Amino acid sequence: MKMLEDRRQKTEEREVKKDNRGSLGIFLLLCVLFVIVTSCQDVKKPEKPQNLIPQETMANILTDIYISNAARSVNNRLLKEYNIKLDSVIYEKYEIDSLQFVESNAFYSSNIKTYTKIISSIEERLKLLQEEKDSIYEIIKKERGDTISGKEKIKEGLLINPVKNGIN
Repeated sequence: MKMLEDRRQKTEEREVKKDNRGSLGIFLLLCVLFVIVTSCQDVKKPEKPQNLIPQETMANILTDIYISNAARSVNNRLLKEYNIKLDSVIYEKYEIDSLQFVESNAFYSSNIKTYTKIISSIEERLKLLQEEKDSIYEIIKKERGDTISGKEKIKEGLLINPVKNGIN
């Protein structure tokens, strides 16, 4: 009889534990749902800055930034050695400051159609620059009589398709 009562009591304890686990799961689910619902807020688009960089100029700046990032990846040691800050050079070239760039970039990137248009024009410019670089390499090859050294061939191979490999 005692064994039967012990078994019954253990069974009841297991059922209570199962109920508690179910309640805990529901509680956790409700907590997660509450966090999700309350964390979803309206994302406000940035306001048009007073000193907004014109769209065409912004495309020029971003093109230069892509090129400068490529330069950093090719020879960052040289840039550090001569303490060249490419971002500062670009800001000076276009007579802007970093805050003006960031605000304008945020404004343009908040409108996906506009930003896609800008990025497409950048891509086209980079393709044209790639074609120009390739034609210069061809002229150099012809002038040298295809006597480019192995080291230069490696450098040339690195630049075969930076637009295709870097943007797409």
